[in-house]
Amino acid sequence: MKKVLLVLLAAGGAVLARRKVAEGRAEQALWAEATDNVEKV
Repeated sequence: MKKVLLVLLAAGGAVLARRKVAEGRAEQALWAEATDNVEKV
């Protein structure tokens, strides 16, 4: 029973870590777009 609980906790932690990384990438892309140099034509 303890092993199953440990596996479930590890899987939950992996899901949370993946979401955190995805949030970071999305925010980084947003900042890159907002601060991108725009050349006048």
